[in-house]
Amino acid sequence: MIRHSPPAALLAASLLLTGCGGGAAAVQDHRPGAAPAVSTPQAPGRPSPENTVAAPRKLPGLGPKTLSEVPSDARQAVVVTGRGSDSPLSTVVLYERTAAGWRAGASWWAHNARNGWTDHHRAGDLRSPIGVFTLTDAGGRLRDPGTRLPYDRGSGFTATGTGFEGEPLAGSFDYVIAINYNRRPGTTPLDWTRPLGASRGGGIWFHVDHGGPTHGCVSIAEQHMVELLRALDPGRHPVVVMGDADSLAR
Repeated sequence: MIRHSPPAALLAASLLLTGCGGGAAAVQDHRPGAAPAVSTPQAPGRPSPENTVAAPRKLPGLGPKTLSEVPSDARQAVVVTGRGSDSPLSTVVLYERTAAGWRAGASWWAHNARNGWTDHHRAGDLRSPIGVFTLTDAGGRLRDPGTRLPYDRGSGFTATGTGFEGEPLAGSFDYVIAINYNRRPGTTPLDWTRPLGASRGGGIWFHVDHGGPTHGCVSIAEQHMVELLRALDPGRHPVVVMGDADSLAR
């Protein structure tokens, strides 16, 4: 299903009120290739080690508190694991629940907010929210690549300017998936309704990586955004589980 973007005036207002969806100053990410050489998951596009072993019955790396927040009907879980509580570097793995357990897809380099993670996100704190959130809506500047999620294409997804490290932001919103933190599900990612209030931030998206830390979003390479968009299935009730490794293990 394709939605039409709201009028230009409303788009402009929405970009001022979103987080990573907030225009030039609001989308900053580290490119996967810029990550320092440390012991971390495999490079983008290569199979995760979980693919070669029996599927675990529970999502790996998640503790009882986090697992209790994953809806029982969720059959897809995008797990974003931050390298540290104050780090902008993370990895993304899409898990599919089968009769045998949770099976992992590839492990992709990703980037989160400049200051890391928080379990009480507030507007302007430059931290990504920790938690489990549903994924229901997508959009972008470019044509729908074949997602089953409702997809809103429009010029409101144009990013301009530069990020924290002077990197150009152009193309960052070519493809986005709204993360349902402090937003109204079932609407365009550009919708600025904030159920928790404006002070709690919003506009938290998956979007295309461009080479510097974000304000709160999670960014991955363009080819992986396309893969993720094509893989997510509303009928499987996809969620994102996101946070630094220690927080997710609680």
